[in-house]
Amino acid sequence: MKWHCASYEFDTRMPIIMGILNITPDSFSDGGRYQDEATALACARNMVNQGAQIIDVGGESTRPGSRTVSVEEELGRIIDVVKELAREGICVSVDTRHVSVAAACIEAGASIINDISGFRDPAMIELAAQSSAGVVCVHMQGEPQTMQENPHYDDVVAEVRTYLLDRAIQLENCGVAHERICIDPGPGFGKTNQHTLELVRNFHEFARLGYPVMAALSRKSYIGEVYHLEAPQERDEASATETVMACELGASILRVHNVACQVAALKDLRPYALLGLGSNLALEAPKSEETLSNEEQEAKKQAAKIAQINQAISFLCTLPDSQVVDVSSLYESEPAYLVDQDSFINAVVLIRTGLPPKELLKYLHAIENSLGRVREVENGPRTCDIDILDYQKYVCNTEVLTLPHPRILERDFVVAPLLEIRPKHILANDEAVTDAAAVLGKARRI
Repeated sequence: MKWHCASYEFDTRMPIIMGILNITPDSFSDGGRYQDEATALACARNMVNQGAQIIDVGGESTRPGSRTVSVEEELGRIIDVVKELAREGICVSVDTRHVSVAAACIEAGASIINDISGFRDPAMIELAAQSSAGVVCVHMQGEPQTMQENPHYDDVVAEVRTYLLDRAIQLENCGVAHERICIDPGPGFGKTNQHTLELVRNFHEFARLGYPVMAALSRKSYIGEVYHLEAPQERDEASATETVMACELGASILRVHNVACQVAALKDLRPYALLGLGSNLALEAPKSEETLSNEEQEAKKQAAKIAQINQAISFLCTLPDSQVVDVSSLYESEPAYLVDQDSFINAVVLIRTGLPPKELLKYLHAIENSLGRVREVENGPRTCDIDILDYQKYVCNTEVLTLPHPRILERDFVVAPLLEIRPKHILANDEAVTDAAAVLGKARRI
């Protein structure tokens, strides 16, 4: 996906680092350090030199229990810094929930509105619609002064996911382009540490919504609890580790205090690969029984195919230096190319892997072989077929392997499950995955 922020465009297939610049006396980990304009500018420039592509400037602390400041005070703290950074060609995000502050900063050259209140104010939505700025829509239960008093959810992941989708759709309906919207589950904003931990371990659920996802985990209290680090300033390495895990689950915009630490940690980020699985032949075909109706026999055959797919997925979980991140629903599809055969069961699996593409292919062939794969008839029946559909930033065309898969866009049984788990996906060769040309092997979710 691309994230459009005024004159800036970010390719979210790779992590985008947003450096935090709090020009406040009372932020939870760095309050008072950058109140002087020269010091704030020097910090911002240093973060850019270390690898930050965006600087997020805030003039109001929103830590739990923080006091509200006037719009005039908030704007007075940040406007000159925003103006100078924008003049220097740096992409500036303004971290504010006040429309007049956001408007003044957009006028001064800011390219992103980062609203922790989730665009509750209709005037903030109107400002976003009238500008070309990128927007970050954050989930927060309550207000900063009271949000941690008694946060409650029945299902924090589902509730936050639904909220963010509703807010993003509202923004689009009011004129903010889909490509300008980033969503942030708001770790620590109206959530207990356990709530936050559940959110960050399920970032793939937010990636399924089809918007860039922000990981704003830096120095959060849940990290202090999980890693036994009391002082926020001691949490940078653990924050970087948590953020890399969030990246592997689908986050792409990384809001951090310590840019250098995060850049170093990203060296351990594994590429993603999308795998297509298909089966239309059980290893041992179910025996026909006179007592079973045709419908019951078909149900048994389908169950056997599903079992093959599930077995293959379980084997994928054992790949070395790899992690299964997300699995689509199962789809039943018409046979393609060789039509005189049984219907297929298909799925798409997203993994993160340290295995190079050709080595990964060898492992996948071994899984296929263990499940009784026969390759006598091209496009013919098979117990299980596992294709590498796309491998991050890797394009090749060899006798052994072609990536992205050359037939991916014409196959509905691939496109439908792929777009379920990664809407608006762009392949490594920069082709967008759409259902426009997916006319072969029509699929339905089961």
